[in-house]
Amino acid sequence: MIDIHCHILPDVDDGPKSWESATEMCRMALADGIEHMVATPHSNERYHYDREYLSRLLTDLRERIGENPKLSLGCDFHMSYENLQSALSDPDRYCIEGTHYMLAEFSNYGVPPQLDQSLTQLRTLGITPIITHPERNPILQQNLQRVLGWIELGCAVQITASTLTGFWGAQASQAADWLLKNNAVHVVATDAHDTKRRVPILSAARVFIAETFGSDIARALVEENPRAIIRDKPLPYFLTC
Repeated sequence: MIDIHCHILPDVDDGPKSWESATEMCRMALADGIEHMVATPHSNERYHYDREYLSRLLTDLRERIGENPKLSLGCDFHMSYENLQSALSDPDRYCIEGTHYMLAEFSNYGVPPQLDQSLTQLRTLGITPIITHPERNPILQQNLQRVLGWIELGCAVQITASTLTGFWGAQASQAADWLLKNNAVHVVATDAHDTKRRVPILSAARVFIAETFGSDIARALVEENPRAIIRDKPLPYFLTC
């Protein structure tokens, strides 16, 4: 399995606070069957995103854990006006390493009407935004139909593994179920932050999806699509609603 959204670099955001925790997260992921992890530090009003510094940290983490799991760098990119202007001028800075895919996180407090235009601008530059955990967004939970419109624009959608096992509550679980039933999920990722609560585990979500929607869908969401993303290829499982 491949995890395209996890916070495993120490002391850069609200993820692990020590190298010990960071390395333990990688060991947990490997034991769960995750062969590749994309480190995705936040870029938002609280956390500054310094790509060069983060690249050096990732190199240090590789040296500490050995060859597996494989690691690459991405960004948990908050779709604010300031961030978007930076991304439009230097999109590679925020994309998953070596690709044209970029995680896109929306505010829990408001989804601006110009968001469609912003996503279209990124698509015009050849960037595929991957909308992160819309099932957890309290605004989108009330209007999941909007997510279908963003898929029509060419965006992909990622939900959080622990949503499917109830960690984020009933409303988030119901939203994830609706998105899955409407072919509006392309990737499942951990969005892991630590070793206790928000953990780097995909296997439980994979089992849930396989039992509910079939093993082919489960394999597509945790293997085939995320592998295509880190290889900068089109998604093999991408259905429009």
